[in-house]
Amino acid sequence: MNMKDFSLEGKIAWITGASYGIGFAIAEAYAAAGATVVFNDINQELVNKGLAAYAEKGIPARGYVCDVTDESAVNELVAKVEKEVGVIDILVNNAGIIKRIPMCEMSAADFRKVIDVDLNAPFICSKAVIPAMIQKGHGKIINICSMMSELGRETVSAYAAAKGGLKMLTRNICSEYGEHNIQCNGIGPGYIETPQTAPLRERQPNGSRHPFDQFIISKTPAARWGKTEDLQGPAVFLASDASNFVNGHVLYVDGGILAYIGKQP
Repeated sequence: MNMKDFSLEGKIAWITGASYGIGFAIAEAYAAAGATVVFNDINQELVNKGLAAYAEKGIPARGYVCDVTDESAVNELVAKVEKEVGVIDILVNNAGIIKRIPMCEMSAADFRKVIDVDLNAPFICSKAVIPAMIQKGHGKIINICSMMSELGRETVSAYAAAKGGLKMLTRNICSEYGEHNIQCNGIGPGYIETPQTAPLRERQPNGSRHPFDQFIISKTPAARWGKTEDLQGPAVFLASDASNFVNGHVLYVDGGILAYIGKQP
């Protein structure tokens, strides 16, 4: 085994929605592995926040405003990146949203919005970068899926539908473009410590765990929430030459939740 196969030296990586959280952690790992980082977010405020965070880490990232559900805007962004930075070697479809609403209380408009961001946008972004990847003779597309690609849970019907669809889009990109040396895989994070999940991990006034925190710990063989750092190694592997014969796969980074039926009461 050649450890250089894990290097991303000379590669250009575009991570969508990577101003903070999981996307930022993946971008940080890619920079450490030698890649040039490009990211986008929905507005200038978030892009500025991201640029400041990257600068604090000493990472010379390029940030752009782009709505990944807007096909014209995505095509313009890809053309701009190719002109200013170079052809994109690695795409991470990280941008996503969730609306926790019981299905029968959820409007069709809210359902469509989640599908648009979590499924249509990865389709749009992947379609935008694949032609240049074909010309270059290689490419890596990594979709941030979820355990909800495999499981359902109350209040997340739209999110689960989108992530299940993203799993199948991952397999289909593999099927259509694998012969062009393009690998499309997914990462399925478990429950990860991020600013969005912080309220679910706060200690209660009596010092006990939040009920949802208790639930997650009880369902996870690792007996903890994941950290964004737990996703960095898998993300580098799937972006590197070390994974050149891995295609159409979703790598679940979940502390073992999907393998576990739970403790007997």
